[in-house]
Amino acid sequence: MTLFPHSVETERLRLERLTSDDLWDLYDHARTDAPGIDEVTRHLTWDPHETPKVTRDFVTMVESQWAEGEVATYVVRPRDGEANAGEFGGATGLTVDWERRLGTLGLWLKPPLWGRGYSGERAGALLALAFDRLDLDVVAVTHDPANDASRRAIEKYVDRFGGRREGTFRHAAVGHGGGVLDHVRYSVAREEWRAAVGEDHGVRFGVES
Repeated sequence: MTLFPHSVETERLRLERLTSDDLWDLYDHARTDAPGIDEVTRHLTWDPHETPKVTRDFVTMVESQWAEGEVATYVVRPRDGEANAGEFGGATGLTVDWERRLGTLGLWLKPPLWGRGYSGERAGALLALAFDRLDLDVVAVTHDPANDASRRAIEKYVDRFGGRREGTFRHAAVGHGGGVLDHVRYSVAREEWRAAVGEDHGVRFGVES
């Protein structure tokens, strides 16, 4: 049994643990010729998957990280009543640095799910996981300075949860083709989050069936 819940539910989303059962769905949406994949990965640090083996190796890594309590990676699915309900919508994760009591958020969504406010709703779910279940002190999130859509989404939910913009970290990550990327970083502390949401954060955690 790991520290991470098998699923996390919000009003409109269900986050489900990413496993080998999702391999072909993931490959279909992350492969080099997937619809909109260049747009999806333009500001990210991973390249589209050239073969199913790349996806398999990624899933194997994700399952190992989950077992070790290092990263909780979830498939994002809209719930019933939403457009694209039940479909594979992308992936999100919470990377944990236990020594620093720090969590870091990650997310990618396929284009049909953009512009619906899902980024903030999913962030709220993972903040609840970080602070309410994992007893972390701070959660951070970053974006490429050139990614205005991510900037707007992140600023909106960081402000809602009482967090702050920390600044631009130069040469923070390696992107496509070995290029170096700057990152703009934000953070939310547990006390800030608690003051913003109160005692009832409205997030439901599921267990392994």
